[in-house]
Amino acid sequence: MQRSVEGAAGLRPAVPIARILAVAATAVALAVPSGSAALAAGRTGPTPVVTRAGLDPALVAGRGADVDFVEQEAEHARTTGTVIGPDRAAYTLAGEASGRRAVRLSPGQYVEFTLPRAANALTVRYSIPDAPGGGVTAPLRVTVGRGPARTMTLTSQYAWLYNQYPFTNDPGADLLHPDWWITECSCVPAATTPAPTISKPFRPHHFYDEQRLLLGRTHRAGEVVRLTAPTGTAAAWTVIDLLDAHLVAPPRALPHAVNVLAFGADPTGRRESADAFDRAVAYARRADRTLYLPPGTYQVNRHIIVDDVTIAGAGSWYTIVRGREVALDTPAPDGSVHTGVGFYGRDAADGGSRDVHLSGFAIEGDVRERIDTDQVNAIGGALNHSTVDGLYLHHTKVGLWFDGPMTDLRVTGTVIADQIADGLNFHTGVTHSSISHSFIRNTGDDALAMWSERTGNAHNTFDHNTVQSPVLANGIALYGGSDLTVSHNLIADPVREGSAIQIGSRFGAEPFAGQLRITGNTTVRAGTYDLNWNIGLGAIWFYALDRSIDADIQVVGDHYLDNTYNAIMLVSDWPVKDTVSIDNVHFRDIRVDGTGTSVVSARTAGSASFANVDARNVGAVGVNNCGSFHFTPAGSEFTLTDLGGNDGGWLAPWLLPNTITCDDRPPVVPPPAPTPW
Repeated sequence: MQRSVEGAAGLRPAVPIARILAVAATAVALAVPSGSAALAAGRTGPTPVVTRAGLDPALVAGRGADVDFVEQEAEHARTTGTVIGPDRAAYTLAGEASGRRAVRLSPGQYVEFTLPRAANALTVRYSIPDAPGGGVTAPLRVTVGRGPARTMTLTSQYAWLYNQYPFTNDPGADLLHPDWWITECSCVPAATTPAPTISKPFRPHHFYDEQRLLLGRTHRAGEVVRLTAPTGTAAAWTVIDLLDAHLVAPPRALPHAVNVLAFGADPTGRRESADAFDRAVAYARRADRTLYLPPGTYQVNRHIIVDDVTIAGAGSWYTIVRGREVALDTPAPDGSVHTGVGFYGRDAADGGSRDVHLSGFAIEGDVRERIDTDQVNAIGGALNHSTVDGLYLHHTKVGLWFDGPMTDLRVTGTVIADQIADGLNFHTGVTHSSISHSFIRNTGDDALAMWSERTGNAHNTFDHNTVQSPVLANGIALYGGSDLTVSHNLIADPVREGSAIQIGSRFGAEPFAGQLRITGNTTVRAGTYDLNWNIGLGAIWFYALDRSIDADIQVVGDHYLDNTYNAIMLVSDWPVKDTVSIDNVHFRDIRVDGTGTSVVSARTAGSASFANVDARNVGAVGVNNCGSFHFTPAGSEFTLTDLGGNDGGWLAPWLLPNTITCDDRPPVVPPPAPTPW
């Protein structure tokens, strides 16, 4: 979500953390290991290891999005390169990789994958080094079976960000906010003598990008995909994180629809087509007919306003709407200083749009830096009684940002990748809306968020989505609202200052009310190290900052796997710890497989109940109960209620109801990989 500050000083005065200092000082060095592990390269491929979010698919059956591809992690493939990781620290290539490992290729090296099923298209997630002045490009040679070699042109232009929030793409930048708290040096610069210095580039992150490739024909299962960093490439190294192998349906044809080509749109992308799109949209609306975007690449460098219209492409691999980011001569009334490609409903203040249906095309933006006032999102405005289905949203600021009041929007089957900020945000009075069976990877902020700023959201659902590797903040975040549901999602590998799931009273949100249902989700390798607070978070994180949290919160059937720190965390910030609490939270039928620290960490006043919460491979005491840090003879200000069936010994009787077991920053015991229960 959009933010105006990077973070407060935290729960308690920050202390130096040697590991974090070392990571900050050597971020680029840690991200670029050397050496090789040469292996023979015959035409018989290795046995494919198919994963979902870096996990055995059996561990996440029925959870996450239904997608048209199978995922293979590079670290399981045959390679002459070097496996990097595992590493869960911020500012490292391994830390941002899916599964926290990847493969580094020097020029001339390759990684080979065996197709586990027929495929006619590939997605490659990769990173190459950055450079001042707009980044670099480098080739990646792709061969499948004994077919001819093809070349992907990789780029760093949409990756690498630096410095303090909201970040810059200039690796040589000085501090963006010299008076802000810099956690890594444990100081407030304006109050420090001598003033702190930084090494440049400062805090590199957001290293990865992805690229798609249609293969031209269908290749059978068992054929080998080889990705080679060619000799002579401009990139000193190429990191391959994973390969998605797709079986894409043929292009969709709609012969009886209104065709955008009839209004002058250019499918070669050489000429700007925004005006042609406007004419076609207006005609399709008047005629009450679907507007068809046939295969091609269309250059559109501004918003297309949509209302009461259906727009259908040939499929997101075939119909691509691409645009440059354009600087405005004068800022827009909403503060935007750029515009860019996007399909927008009318503003809610003007009544919004209704009956808009968008499907079957890609939106490729050109956003390379984060400017929070800019409206350079792929989909925006207010869309009532509308649908978004089967889109691919890439290189915009936010994939879908909706400003309400608005109601009844359904987003399905959509891929959101490589965003500078959020994946999707329901903002301010969005009701009876949902996103489901969508795939979100490498967002620069919350992947999926509901933010009840000024006006509460209500009756919204995030269901059966897959979230991978949000670089900053959370996989799924709820900021206020009533009667919200987060169900059957798969959330993996948050990197910085966030969790897989956060329920937060912050950012000026309206109170939580009604019932919040967090049900049937699986998280893995979640619970990051919060660099502002210098503490480890939980896979699910309840955060009371602006006010108390006391809605009826039911957390049922979640699985928290391979937690970096805690599985469950309930916390209030230090300045408000004596005025807020978190109550009425109920956990039932939960599985916790592996924690670096505790099952439950409570750093707030309040209460929660637990029934049939089973835990194993717990790194520290089962309950780390600090309460509000007063350590009174009566015990902690946070009370736990045992409703029975809590197996694994983590909730021992002596911990109840409010025994103080506070270890402010407990040592971490890395858990083993999760296994079937």
